[in-house]
Amino acid sequence: MGIRLFRSPGSVGVAFARLIGLGLLALLITLRIADPLFMSTIRNQSFDLYQRLNPRPQLKQPIVVVDIDEYSLDQLGQWPWPRSVVARLVDRLTAMGAIAIGFDIVFAEPDRLSPDRIAEDNEALSPEAKASLLALPSNEDLLADAIRRSRVVVGETSVRHGDNAELAAASADDIPEVPHASLGADPTPYLLKFPRLVQNLKVISDAAAGHGMFTVEPDPDGIFRRMPLVMMAEGKMRLGLSAEVLRIATGGQAFATRTDDAGISGIVVGGVFVPTDGSGKVHPWFNASDRSRYVSAGSILDGTAPVKTIAGHMVLIGTSAVGLEDFRATPVAAFMPGVEIHAQIVENILAQQFLFRPNYAIGMEIVIVVLLGLIIIWLVPRTGAVYSFAAAVAVILIVTGGSLWAFNAERLLIDATFPAGAIAAIFIVMATANYIREEQQKRQIRSAFGQYLSPALVDRLADNPNQLVLGGETRDLTLLFTDVRGFTTISESYKSNPQGLTRLMNNFLTALSKAILDRDGTIDKYMGDAIMAFWNAPVDLDDHALRACYAAVDMIRRVDELNVSRREAVQGGSDEPYHEINVGIGINTGQCVVGNMGSDMRFDYTALGDTVNLASRLEGQSKPYGVPIILGDNTASVVSSVVATMEIDQIRVKGKHEPERIHALLGLEDMLANSDFVALHEVNQRMLTSYRQQSWQAALSALDEIGPLAEQVGFGVKEYLSIYRARIADFMANPPGDNWDGVYTAASK
Repeated sequence: MGIRLFRSPGSVGVAFARLIGLGLLALLITLRIADPLFMSTIRNQSFDLYQRLNPRPQLKQPIVVVDIDEYSLDQLGQWPWPRSVVARLVDRLTAMGAIAIGFDIVFAEPDRLSPDRIAEDNEALSPEAKASLLALPSNEDLLADAIRRSRVVVGETSVRHGDNAELAAASADDIPEVPHASLGADPTPYLLKFPRLVQNLKVISDAAAGHGMFTVEPDPDGIFRRMPLVMMAEGKMRLGLSAEVLRIATGGQAFATRTDDAGISGIVVGGVFVPTDGSGKVHPWFNASDRSRYVSAGSILDGTAPVKTIAGHMVLIGTSAVGLEDFRATPVAAFMPGVEIHAQIVENILAQQFLFRPNYAIGMEIVIVVLLGLIIIWLVPRTGAVYSFAAAVAVILIVTGGSLWAFNAERLLIDATFPAGAIAAIFIVMATANYIREEQQKRQIRSAFGQYLSPALVDRLADNPNQLVLGGETRDLTLLFTDVRGFTTISESYKSNPQGLTRLMNNFLTALSKAILDRDGTIDKYMGDAIMAFWNAPVDLDDHALRACYAAVDMIRRVDELNVSRREAVQGGSDEPYHEINVGIGINTGQCVVGNMGSDMRFDYTALGDTVNLASRLEGQSKPYGVPIILGDNTASVVSSVVATMEIDQIRVKGKHEPERIHALLGLEDMLANSDFVALHEVNQRMLTSYRQQSWQAALSALDEIGPLAEQVGFGVKEYLSIYRARIADFMANPPGDNWDGVYTAASK
């Protein structure tokens, strides 16, 4: 019954775990390329967090929001105001020194409060009253005249239902052009396209110096992060409101788009190059909504606003009044007036403070994940959970810190969520696989060694499987062999009761096995009534020789207890035969080859070598010498200072040419300190010296002293004394000669 083992513990598990890790890595890369909504949302929210942690510094810029706020509504009534009031607002702003005015409002329908509309809609009016009203200029004309006297950008918006050329054709000729030029390839394939344009009334639109789109689109999570600076509307190129106001404020020159192989790379407006993404969008670096940007429209109209708040400024007219619902969610605020978003874009352009996600970002992030993922996949099975966890945390911190640094220092948007999440996922999967592999390995080790090693030793081996070297290694071992004396006689007495013999052997082998396991030995195999065990493999034990000696003494004690219990059972009426069990034990220490031995179909964890053979032969010598435990010379030399050993002969065992000094193990520390044992040891050594010097009478005299001393010690020496007396008698009759080396060649095994 050898120890069956998996061929290479953990190697298949490591390969499988790494295969799982590689599969997960490939899945994550595929997922990143597909970029599903949840991934882009998480990425965007991480960039939002960066903006909240480090919002754009608030620098004084020549842009102001004229706000149709609650005060304005209180002063002038609900919105929409008559166009005549809006015209007065434009005139007032122009007089105060506004360099350009932009409307975040579209005047797409006639003013119902215009005199001509009042005349048409009120049948109760007299013909004279109607004629008087119709003679007055319309409110649209008043607003158009005010717009002509200034530099005004009217706002336009759109409805985006997809590309539909037929839908655009009907009104495309009525859409005024915005002068532009193209640097590089045709930009139109890359631009956002809006098939329906919601314009101002023609009289107002024709009077304006510029036409800007205030259409902005949120991301799928409803947050406005990217704003188009240039786009197509009904086949005509348009600037966003903020860029168009800047163009008009700087002289109204044509703007230009710059295109490369990746799409739009930026626009030139007002002499400033503004980098964009491939579709012409910018990623503003927001700061919190700031009321210092705002001037109430009511205070402009009632003259209470200081002139300096408007003079030399670009003006955007919009609303923050709650009831008008012009609020947008941005990375830094859940509610920001839409007009302020356009104002912040102007500030970004003037300060060149846009955020930028470079074209190489995705590729770089994927490469980072591949490299770091491979490191984690390689590292986890080699270093274990603690070190690999520390490495994974360090990698995640480095990636996150690098992303945050890129934002703060360079305003680059480099995603940390995908690399960090991927590394965390790979680590978790690899650590889980590694844990499962280690647990499986521990179960295999416990299954393989649980019956042959002590539980503590099995746990130690399971926790440190690297101590288990399979395939054979050379190391020092202490081998122990046991055998039952007269087992044939015992088995014959159970001829009619084989179950009784099985119970007896199970009880006997259990007692001896416990003695071995209690001293951390490895049970190699059971051979009928015999046991082979060894120490110092698979787990290192510095005191392996001493442990084997302790186990041997404990075996003798346990066998004695078993004999007592069996004898008492017989005396109590048991019908099982009683034969006293006597066991012989041989112990030897030396180098062996230990590991998996066998065929491709079956292999056992066992030990081979001359040391093993000698230990088996020593067990066979315990019977003729009449001593239960015999040690080889290597073992005795290691333990003789701790336990009671006594040299008994120098023999040449069967199958070996080199002689071996053999020793009897008489007891443990208490015996070593016994004065009778000390005296016995001295007399025995004197006997052996005389014997080897062929001083036969002196040897016989010493033998006579050994008997009484041995009885005092409690050590039976009948066979031992008989052997030497018989040899001496033979040598006295037939002298061995001067060349005799004192070695006895054993005839038995």
